[in-house]
Amino acid sequence: MVISIQKAEYKGGYKIYFKFSDGVEQIIDFENFLRNAKNPMNKKYLDIGLFQSFTIDHGDIMWNDYEMCFPIWNLHEGTI
Repeated sequence: MVISIQKAEYKGGYKIYFKFSDGVEQIIDFENFLRNAKNPMNKKYLDIGLFQSFTIDHGDIMWNDYEMCFPIWNLHEGTI
């Protein structure tokens, strides 16, 4: 089964609510990932305005044309 993101909603701070095509729902907090990021392209998303600028493209979440993205299965399992 191919899993995709049906809905992603900003929930404050660095949290995003996800609803997946199989009905699974997760709220993921990206703060630790961003604070510990070594790559400055990821670290810049500590700016809340930039963090909120995500889009859903073909069932996947991305920031700035895939500048930052995550494996769908990890998000589905609630890990990043």
